[in-house]
Amino acid sequence: SGMIEPNMGTMLAFIFTDATLSKVTLDAALRKAVDKSFNMLVVDGDTSTNDMALLTATGFNECEEDVFQEGLDHVCISLAKMIAKDGEGASRLIEVRVTGAKSAKDARKAAKAIVRSPLVKTAIFGKDPNWGRVVAAAGYSGADIDQDKISLKFSDTINEVVLVDSGKIVEGKLDELKGIMESKEIIIEVDIGLGNFGAIAWGCDLTYDYIKINAMYTT
Repeated sequence: SGMIEPNMGTMLAFIFTDATLSKVTLDAALRKAVDKSFNMLVVDGDTSTNDMALLTATGFNECEEDVFQEGLDHVCISLAKMIAKDGEGASRLIEVRVTGAKSAKDARKAAKAIVRSPLVKTAIFGKDPNWGRVVAAAGYSGADIDQDKISLKFSDTINEVVLVDSGKIVEGKLDELKGIMESKEIIIEVDIGLGNFGAIAWGCDLTYDYIKINAMYTT
């Protein structure tokens, strides 16, 4: 996969359900799910115009709206992560979790800027926990940032290591990070420390194979 920007991009998603819900309810549910999944997905930062997410319901079974929304969110987020894992030449999934933003818009800006950054992507490919590149991406994202309040940690599905705590570098953590950076799924958590809003974005690393794939053909 590639060119999944700015919202969806080169992707087609077909989702089917047997839930009995109105068209208005289904439309609203899909828009909410897409906004927190496919619209928070970055592979290489390039864009395309061919995209669609389609939800079809047979109406065979009754379902509570909140239960349906939770299930639809789960399906869309799972698909978004699969697309990121399948990025051209990708070897690692990157999940960026931003918290403590002044607004939802700021949280989304920061999360997508980090996961879009070529320097962050190449650092993850090189197994380098380069927190400076992460903070730099958050800083240029357009979100309100205070460098003296920001906290940052790297984790996998089991372990986590804090690298920056309220603007201060946490020393002596490189040995603890080795196992995390070997993982196929890297989680970067950034607490901006200015508010109560958060967002999650997904992407992948940038590898030699990505360059080969995109340098060896003509469209």
